[in-house]
Amino acid sequence: MDVIVGGGVAGLSVAWRLARAGRPITVVDPAPASGASHAAAGMLAPVSEVTFTEEPLLRLGAASLARWPAFAAELAADAGLSSPRELGYRADGTLDVAFSADDLAALDETAGFMEKLGLRVERLTGRECRRLEPMLAPSVRGGLLARDDAWVDPRRVTAALLTALERLGVAVVRARVRELVRDETGVRGVRLGAGDGGPAGDGGPEVRHGGAGAPEGRASRGGPYPAEFGAERVVLAAGAWSGGLAPVPVRPVKGQIMRLRSPEPLLGRCVRGMVHGQPVYLVPRGDGELVVGATQEELGFDTRVTAGGLYELLRDARELVPGVTELEVADVVAGLRPGTPDNLPLIGPGGEPGLFLATGHHRGGVLLAPLTAAILLSETDAPPGPDGLVAEDLVALCSPGRFAS
Repeated sequence: MDVIVGGGVAGLSVAWRLARAGRPITVVDPAPASGASHAAAGMLAPVSEVTFTEEPLLRLGAASLARWPAFAAELAADAGLSSPRELGYRADGTLDVAFSADDLAALDETAGFMEKLGLRVERLTGRECRRLEPMLAPSVRGGLLARDDAWVDPRRVTAALLTALERLGVAVVRARVRELVRDETGVRGVRLGAGDGGPAGDGGPEVRHGGAGAPEGRASRGGPYPAEFGAERVVLAAGAWSGGLAPVPVRPVKGQIMRLRSPEPLLGRCVRGMVHGQPVYLVPRGDGELVVGATQEELGFDTRVTAGGLYELLRDARELVPGVTELEVADVVAGLRPGTPDNLPLIGPGGEPGLFLATGHHRGGVLLAPLTAAILLSETDAPPGPDGLVAEDLVALCSPGRFAS
């Protein structure tokens, strides 16, 4: 049996692909889909997010984006949905706009870099931007259209993954992993426990206790389950909490995000922007929801939603789309992205026999989910998924071995 520690979009995607390949799988997380995946906006935007220092991340993102159409179609089918649209999957591109003259100069510089990389982007005037998105402010100076970008609703994606796993007979144990079980041969399982603020998968409440006082979890298929699970392989996909279970260079990066609501969608596609040098994005849903995010704060395991963080989001979003101030506030949340020193994920063998990693995705957990699952399939000798093998150079970019020293 393989045990997946963590029930966010990365861990659930790995579990789903391995289960489809015929592996016996157990997922352990105290509250699946409640952490960073629950907070995420769901942008699949490797092109519009490219920076001068993150070309390797662009390559990973582009490769994973190419896998998303098949991934979404197969997931929708396995979860009993009528189409990928029910996952909130849309591929209408991202409009990246500039508010001030300085913002436009910076955007022009980025556009030149994108064009050198051969990316498909289209420079637009302010008037052309407003023709595409009439709700943009008249003060928008210009923009870029990245037609190949897409987005999904991560909450729908993780719900579909949990449904697909249930249909495949995979147990999801709602418990906290206290530690990895090791012997002289390597990692051989996980031990559950109530703990006291310890590693928590994708976040959530403490493990429930059994009647005899021994820590036990309740699973999606009944339970109770024992306090220890043996495993041929353990996949650590615990996001920002991964460092509490294994010596991996992952830290929490706080992001505050808000969801607004209107009877009809305010925008037709994702809008990103720079407002006086500060980034902001607005992601529309078909039901009228508009996701506005997100701050980046190095504050450890702090998940408080603050007035200052929300003020910054609304202030900058209003400069680009004034109508946001008329919308109903539907939800505010803070999540913890799992960051690494080079902003690249840790996917592959974890440095100990029996341990594999699927963590450290920082801002790209949703985007990189299909690629993460495909790499883990190849690294664990499972049959390749329907989207085929992953190129060796991409596998090397994600290798945890780069931090072995």
